[in-house]
Amino acid sequence: MKIAAVIPAYKVANKLRGVILSLPDNIDYIIVVDDKCPCHSGKEAEELSNSNVVVLYHEENRGVGGAVVTGYKKAVELGCDIIVKIDGDGQMDTAYINDLITPLINNEADYTKGNRFMNFHALRAMPKIRLFGNSVLSFLLKITSGYWNIIDPTNGYTAIHRRALDKLNLDRLSKGYFFESDMLINLGIINAVVKDVDIPAKYGDEDSSLNIVKIALQFPSKLAKGFIRRLFFKYFIYDFNMASVYLLVGLPMFVFGVFLGLIEWLDSIINNTVKTAGTIMLVALPIIVSFQMLLQAVGIDINSIPRKDR
Repeated sequence: MKIAAVIPAYKVANKLRGVILSLPDNIDYIIVVDDKCPCHSGKEAEELSNSNVVVLYHEENRGVGGAVVTGYKKAVELGCDIIVKIDGDGQMDTAYINDLITPLINNEADYTKGNRFMNFHALRAMPKIRLFGNSVLSFLLKITSGYWNIIDPTNGYTAIHRRALDKLNLDRLSKGYFFESDMLINLGIINAVVKDVDIPAKYGDEDSSLNIVKIALQFPSKLAKGFIRRLFFKYFIYDFNMASVYLLVGLPMFVFGVFLGLIEWLDSIINNTVKTAGTIMLVALPIIVSFQMLLQAVGIDINSIPRKDR
């Protein structure tokens, strides 16, 4: 199998050389994508004069996702079977690349990603704001992507097999920091098998261009759109099962019960009236029944996590 490493390069000129030189010998191609880097990170890679290093340049900054997509397309063009994505800031330990690609080689998974939460000592070194943000986002991504068995969704240390990459519409993927999350959502739609690999992170003096406030404002709407898209394709286009029925009946019923309850509650406040037991039951019953239906749909979704047939 041909293996490529894709390195998005933006403001990593002082770290990139070390990352490239630390890559294992079984990497056939090292694809560096200079994402309109102001410090010309791509030039650092070119100066190494390695025959297996390919440097690509963006004329305008496209974001980390855009850089990775450019690298993926080049890897496919070069005939690679497995593509590892690794950052150029030295935060990802290249010694774990073989652990990352082994499940792909053995056909145990279609996509693997690092998981920093499995190592207690490395976890203590993670900045608290990152730890909190990842914990919240992990739960939201479980719901959105359908991969209830994975955590640390924003981990950018990943590897993908060509068989999964060929099924994805790369041009539809998010170009910014939502890229890793969007990958999981789209992989869930095509039923790709995703596996976590225990890889502790290294935190040093690297500069991060990640904007926490911007992410907190942008991610909720993107997650909501991704969730709706996954449900639509997985349960109404590619398949139709009991989860589809529960969603079709349960969601309108739940909305009806909540809306009717708000109307009756406002009426009782404005007109100072006490609602009858029948009115209360008319509001409560659809909420209770629909909530049970939605829980059943969640249960089916959890049990339908993509797995390899043994």
